[in-house]
Amino acid sequence: MIRRGHPYLKPRTEPASAESCQLEAEGYTIIRGLLSADKLAELRDEIAQVFDRDPADHRNELPPEDRDMFRYAMLNRSAAAQRTVAHPGLLDVIEPLLGEDCHVIANTAWRNPAGQPGSHGGQNWHIDAGPHVPLPEGVRWPADIPHPVFALGVHIYLQDCEMEDGPTGVIPGSHLSGRPPPPGRHLDADLEFEGRGVVPLIAKAGDAGLFVSDVWHRRMPTQPGDHGRFFLQIHYGRRDIAQRILTTAESNQLSPEAIARAGSERERRVIGLHPPFFYDG
Repeated sequence: MIRRGHPYLKPRTEPASAESCQLEAEGYTIIRGLLSADKLAELRDEIAQVFDRDPADHRNELPPEDRDMFRYAMLNRSAAAQRTVAHPGLLDVIEPLLGEDCHVIANTAWRNPAGQPGSHGGQNWHIDAGPHVPLPEGVRWPADIPHPVFALGVHIYLQDCEMEDGPTGVIPGSHLSGRPPPPGRHLDADLEFEGRGVVPLIAKAGDAGLFVSDVWHRRMPTQPGDHGRFFLQIHYGRRDIAQRILTTAESNQLSPEAIARAGSERERRVIGLHPPFFYDG
């Protein structure tokens, strides 16, 4: 684990929570009862109002019914969401892994209707970015060196998420692989890493599920009795990782003249104009 020194990162010597330790070692954890009943109700109501008030954001080529399941940049749209991303109970868990100056890099609300799992790529085994430390086949991360964490995701559950609702499933330890899930097995319910299979993140409203961005994860299949899912997703990154709350087309550090001079796709990307991808929706 790490902490921010003056000015550089250095190994952390202070004790960390059990959730931080599990997140580092296993690639996931759950914080039970993070939000009180009144804070949960406030957050749930504000996010529901955003879904009812604002049209779906057109950031990708999903069909309209799938696109309507998401609202991006939630901390810009909801004061309760902004307060939640700075919840001390969250920061206490993630700061030992990302540093005390870590920040939100993406903040999306999900509302999956009951009986409509959608066609979003999250149905498949995937990683959110990276892998941040790629390893070739047959090479294993040394057991005596803690694996660095560069980004992680958090789901703040606004309603209960049971097995029939298609919870997020994670494969413990897979963040140590240095590789994405194996090709051709993106929907394989029996996928394992070093003998360990999927763990579903079963949660109550007010809980928070956390996972390292490099861990293999997916939305598991829904079952009869599916109630849908409703949660606020927060991605945090180290200070060195750029925010993706808005796309680079909306938020950049370029003059109109510089943008006009970029004639090719590679020239656009090298000055920071990237098409939406990981974390962008």
